[in-house]
Amino acid sequence: MSSPSQKPSTAFVLASWAALFAGISAYLVGLWNAEMALSEKGFYFTVLMYGLFAAVSLQKSVRDRIEGIPVTPIYFGLSWASVGLAITLLTVGLWNAGMLLSEKGFYGMAFLLALFAAVTVQKNTRDLAASGEIASEPGPRFRWPSSSTTSE
Repeated sequence: MSSPSQKPSTAFVLASWAALFAGISAYLVGLWNAEMALSEKGFYFTVLMYGLFAAVSLQKSVRDRIEGIPVTPIYFGLSWASVGLAITLLTVGLWNAGMLLSEKGFYGMAFLLALFAAVTVQKNTRDLAASGEIASEPGPRFRWPSSSTTSE
């Protein structure tokens, strides 16, 4: 049961990428300039990367289910749990951080902007691939090895 998807406009694709770069850049610039231990910076960086991956994974698994592509319940559940865990980790980390409330809000908003934009970029990428606008599989230069071309 594949649902027809519309090709996103160029403006929407560019706005999505701009939001993704704005969210990630703001978060990372804030982190770079923060006066905190390197281990704390590593924690917040890891939470951002984990959150981005989890959000894209959740968007893909939700979209797969809508389009009738099989998604195992455990992967679907792990995707939801990962997004929740990333948000929880950031919330607990910021709650216990010795930062001004404005700094905590800055990190929270940059994080949520980046997560939302990552979902939107993933959606646009998938819609463009479905419309044939971009290749969804490797081209002639990047072919997957076939069983006839691999040596044992």
